[in-house]
Amino acid sequence: MLFLQTSLPRVAQPAVIAVGLTYFAVVIAISVWAARRTKSASDFFVAGHGIGLIALTVASVSTSVSGFAFIGGPGLIYTVGLGAMFIVMPASVTNVMGAWVLAKRMRLLGEARNLMTVPDAIGARYRSPFAQGLTGVAMLVGIIGYMATNALAMGVVINAIFGVGIAWGIWIGMGITLAYSVSGGILAGIYNDVFQGALMTVASVLVFLFVLRVGGGLGNISGVILAHDPKFLGPWGKMTPLAALSFFFVFAMGSLGQPQGVHKYYMLRDPLQLKWYPLLKTVGLILVLLLYFGVGIGVKAFVLNGTMRPLSAPDQATPSLLLSVTPLMLAALVFSGVAAATMSAANSFINIGAAVVMHDLPIAFGKRLRNELKWGRAVTVLIAIAAAFVAQRSGTMVAFLGIFGWGLFASTLVPALAVGLNWDGATREGAIASIATGLVATLALETASYLKAFTFPSGVTASAVALVMSFLVFFLISWVTRRDPRTAIDPDVRLIMEL
Repeated sequence: MLFLQTSLPRVAQPAVIAVGLTYFAVVIAISVWAARRTKSASDFFVAGHGIGLIALTVASVSTSVSGFAFIGGPGLIYTVGLGAMFIVMPASVTNVMGAWVLAKRMRLLGEARNLMTVPDAIGARYRSPFAQGLTGVAMLVGIIGYMATNALAMGVVINAIFGVGIAWGIWIGMGITLAYSVSGGILAGIYNDVFQGALMTVASVLVFLFVLRVGGGLGNISGVILAHDPKFLGPWGKMTPLAALSFFFVFAMGSLGQPQGVHKYYMLRDPLQLKWYPLLKTVGLILVLLLYFGVGIGVKAFVLNGTMRPLSAPDQATPSLLLSVTPLMLAALVFSGVAAATMSAANSFINIGAAVVMHDLPIAFGKRLRNELKWGRAVTVLIAIAAAFVAQRSGTMVAFLGIFGWGLFASTLVPALAVGLNWDGATREGAIASIATGLVATLALETASYLKAFTFPSGVTASAVALVMSFLVFFLISWVTRRDPRTAIDPDVRLIMEL
């Protein structure tokens, strides 16, 4: 989820430009190295199942937070208070859940069946090409929103660094992303994620420390806010309790259905190392999200005590604070890191979308492409160009698509995938009905909410309602169509589920 306004302040200065160019040069060098190691479709889409635990963890953290943690997240805290923390509070729980219910099974299933995509796993679990194709269609709808918003984000941040204009920023950012997506596939994306994730972790900690120093410590920052806006620091912030808990539910359960994260489980070299994954990813997220929390409350306090001018748009929180509080080189590093973060997120979705088009949809129609690597690269180009065009012509609709992207992935994938790989009572009919319900309900409810035609009481989100509906349909239809699990699940899949 990424929400950016086109009003970010321009910071085009020689030092910032130099850091930005150096950053992009490293990205290109990593991409060239990855391209030389990408020789098959397996290399292109799942990195040849050869990624170590540390690299996988850092890449997963980078993809999870992306530009939202650095731009949209602090702006959200600035607007609604500590209630926005309910989006990131489930992180430690979801990391354990992901490793426990999905990671090992996905990795072993990928090894046993030579799988490359998330819809592959659903097709194998339910012995249904149709379920695999329907999952791919649902994912493509969500990818449209994520890709368009990330393309726009790249344009905005690159314009802030280089002063080239939003349109050129979109094409420059997408061009760099496309270069390493086409050449190195997911392998280039993984190691670019590792590079930018490590730097952004350091930068996040430094920015947090600068906020504390300028604000006189967390106690003094809290005192300023309490004196002017005590509701901001309440347990729910300026949100209703149901709205905050709704965020918690969707982001806790929804993480099990986010393809940009789940897809990475296929890539791990040694599944036995997964026992350390929850701890390492949780620590990584805590460090990176220091910026999310620190900037949000810091800017609120600085605006209230007159240190900073009021923001014209919430998404200006991070860039405005960087320009007024931190040293220029640190600001340059964070700006370049935000651009790289959006590129890495875009690369993940380009790669996943290409796999759906050239792998999952042909299987659903009973066809298999002969040269998946060649077609994968071709489709990658088309998706990137389409996303850039949509971003250029975007209005509120692109932001709207980004809003329900997370919820759509959750409602269409979590029951059929996360529950289905752990419950032998799940049926093909239940999975298909759940995926269809999640897709239709999310689109309908989010559209109604966006048009203000209907809203749920007490701030309950449409995504949460759609996810609950998907679960109910999944269990109900599976119960009605239940059959002997020994005949409904292939022996190798059953063995993996029982491990």
